[in-house]
Amino acid sequence: MEEVVFEVNGSSSEPYGVVFVKRSETNLSAYCSCRAGENSQSCKHRLSILEGKTDGIVSSNLDQVKIVQSWLAGTDLEKNLKIMRQLESEATRIKKELSFAKKSVSNAMHNK
Repeated sequence: MEEVVFEVNGSSSEPYGVVFVKRSETNLSAYCSCRAGENSQSCKHRLSILEGKTDGIVSSNLDQVKIVQSWLAGTDLEKNLKIMRQLESEATRIKKELSFAKKSVSNAMHNK
């Protein structure tokens, strides 16, 4: 089992701790001490690091972001991140279509 720990800036005055644990070739765990992380919810701190972003990291191990990213391939976490991103993209498309439909309904109500 391998582990990488980062300190990241957030809304708290103290940095949050973000921990990645490679449990096996197919299992990568990620923890964060922010409010969302403590409540077992997704948080931007972990997602940013998984996306390779280093802004916000205040610990001196920026080079380990690439290590964590290399652990992601083939894991259950990677699979679920792909699903989440696809659904976010679909949600954006649906929101645009819904906005257009609402305008069309409004125009129809006003005989436009």
